[in-house]
Amino acid sequence: MSILDDIVDRTRDEVKRRRKLVPEDQLRTRLSKRDADRPFAEALASRPGVSVIAEHKRRAPSQKKKLRKGSTVEEVVSAYQRAGATALSVLTDEPFFGGSLDDLAAARTASDLPILRKDFIVHPYQVVETAVSGADALLLIVAALEDKDLAKLYRQARELDLDVLVEVHDGEELERALEVVDADVIGINNRNLRDLTIDLGTTFELLSHIPAGKVVVSESGISRREEIDELERVGVDAVLVGSHFMKQDDIEAACRELAATT
Repeated sequence: MSILDDIVDRTRDEVKRRRKLVPEDQLRTRLSKRDADRPFAEALASRPGVSVIAEHKRRAPSQKKKLRKGSTVEEVVSAYQRAGATALSVLTDEPFFGGSLDDLAAARTASDLPILRKDFIVHPYQVVETAVSGADALLLIVAALEDKDLAKLYRQARELDLDVLVEVHDGEELERALEVVDADVIGINNRNLRDLTIDLGTTFELLSHIPAGKVVVSESGISRREEIDELERVGVDAVLVGSHFMKQDDIEAACRELAATT
């Protein structure tokens, strides 16, 4: 079993638990209070140069210790906003990344930037959770979903005015993302979710197969301004950066360096 399989299995069990605590029909009563006037995809596409999606991430699956101690969610996302991040990503998976929906709610309170809920979305209940928790977009990982589930979750998210970052790791997954849902925002994850190795070349390899008009996000392994300049040269619209920022003593300065437009 790969780490992705393990995470998905744990996620399904956790969703069952949450559905018992708060049934979906009860959760849906909170949708009427949602403010959806923060378009995630539009923000990424409209900014000159490469947009930075700055992520709040408590830890990585391969590490038990926290990436950053002593900083609240509010402090981190406020620093990102001051530094010029275009959007935020908040990791809400608890068993493997130490996050929660409380982190997402805290980020929403502290910032008016568009927020992506970064998690392993495998059930319609999670889509409703995402909307009522204050996010503006969610992540769908092609490797974690069958085609019918990918299509269903994508459609439901769009019906709730959530943008969707559809994440791929290879050519086969990219083909599915384009054929099954014709994704508007495609994330190319440079991290192999089966063995956790990182290769930035994955973005360069897959980019040429993405039709014009799509918003392309390069994810994982990005830590230097030179890398962003090269990604901008080939047409990448945005980068998602988490671990690099969370490890820095001055998180605002680190984000400012990568978010600077050329």
